[in-house]
Amino acid sequence: MAAEHPDSMRGSDQTDVESPQDYAYPGENEDGRYEEPHRSAGFWDPRMDKIRREVITSWARTLAILMAFIIGVLSLYWAVLFHTDQNLPNLKVHVVDFDGQVAPYDSVTPLVGPAITSAVQQLTNSTAHTLGFTIVPPSQYAFDPIAVRQAVYDWDCWAAVIVHANATSLLQQAVAEGNSSYDPTGAVQFIIQSARQETNYYNYIVPQLQILATRFAARFGPMWTANVVSNASLSMDVVARAPAAVNPGVTPLTIDLRPFGPASATPSVTIGLIYLIIVAFFSFGFFMPIHMKFVLPGNHPPLRYWQLIIWRLIAIITSYFFVSLIYSFVSLAFQIPFWKGPASHTEPAFNPSAYGRASFVVYWMVNFVGMNALGIACENVGMVIGQPWTAAWLIFWVITNVSTSFYSLDLAPGFFKWGYAWPLHHIVQASRQILFDLHSEIGLNFGALFAWVAVDVCLFPLCCYFMRWRQERQRRHAERGAESYSVFDAAAEAQKKDVPKEKGTLPPVRKRGFMRGV
Repeated sequence: MAAEHPDSMRGSDQTDVESPQDYAYPGENEDGRYEEPHRSAGFWDPRMDKIRREVITSWARTLAILMAFIIGVLSLYWAVLFHTDQNLPNLKVHVVDFDGQVAPYDSVTPLVGPAITSAVQQLTNSTAHTLGFTIVPPSQYAFDPIAVRQAVYDWDCWAAVIVHANATSLLQQAVAEGNSSYDPTGAVQFIIQSARQETNYYNYIVPQLQILATRFAARFGPMWTANVVSNASLSMDVVARAPAAVNPGVTPLTIDLRPFGPASATPSVTIGLIYLIIVAFFSFGFFMPIHMKFVLPGNHPPLRYWQLIIWRLIAIITSYFFVSLIYSFVSLAFQIPFWKGPASHTEPAFNPSAYGRASFVVYWMVNFVGMNALGIACENVGMVIGQPWTAAWLIFWVITNVSTSFYSLDLAPGFFKWGYAWPLHHIVQASRQILFDLHSEIGLNFGALFAWVAVDVCLFPLCCYFMRWRQERQRRHAERGAESYSVFDAAAEAQKKDVPKEKGTLPPVRKRGFMRGV
């Protein structure tokens, strides 16, 4: 016999079975009710109108937010270099003419010094964008050329042009006596310190100093040669024994107090620090699921939330302690010379370090405190904004830190003054000071980083409670359409318990009390 199920008919189709009990109908529930199997629909199906509008609206809103975010945040990176040419005068270069100013050379009529100052004035008047050349009286440096070098080291200026007191005197004496050992590079010196910010020096300062040297040679060379030839008191045979004193006569010498090097140090003070931010950021995603096991349902009661907060904070700081050590080991592995001691502030030194063999430990501590300043901020923001917006925060955090630390704020528009407070700016400054024995602002750098850590730690509990409130709010709305909601039953050792409710209503707020258990 053919047995028909009343709901199994579709057109003229029939199903023959021996007994209704021996056939499992598609979509049939345990209580015998029949539900039609899932059927897909086309994109323009009228039944898709509501969800189609919802998806398209959400997509358009998210796209608009991303477009506004990109134009707003990425513009910061371009903008930091937007007024570089106009701000070149902020790179101060002190021109100090000691020529004929100090005894026993004060009786000599100076020639070299006035030629240098004239070339500087010609350069600044004829070029649209020049460095901040400033002619400084030698009395400001107590008539001591070494004090000028110290000023460059102390960041009182970016570079200096020194004309020594005996510049003209030695030159005249060389041609008069036929001094074959005369050194034309001893009269004028350009003092720089490229490890302070190699981009500024190689792109802006050194090229303009070379232009200055060229213009000085073009101005002074013919004048000096004509002076020698027209001087009847000079014997040409004697002059011929000192050719360097005639041509070129004077050649400026560039002295780099702290050359930037080795090349492997570049990641340690520039692009490599981006990964310090990224590693600190990703610890949120790596460790958060592990920490939340304390409060997820299982064969244990949930941990008190205030104790979870303390545990998370201790775990975060401990993680950064070891991760920053490994990060610092990378620089050590590629033989950045941490072991050399400090050097004289006024003499060139290659690869000195600020604290000798202790430099690595200080460098590690800078990375550790800096990682806390960068990373705990990421933890706080991640808990507040949630997914997927944490990726946008990472872009913002990287760009704002990079644009204010890898490039000189002296050349940036005034808008970027806030960059002096940003954490990566102080990490870069402290790292350069340690690796290259530069002018020390290590106290300021650590102070700014500890201030960031203190603010982040104070905000951390508030962000944790906000995250819990947001998650519970989302959970309550998700349970609106259910016929029950779940709670932890303290009488049953905090196991999950389902409580019935009316479908379509929000479940009650799970009250725990603020900081219960303290």
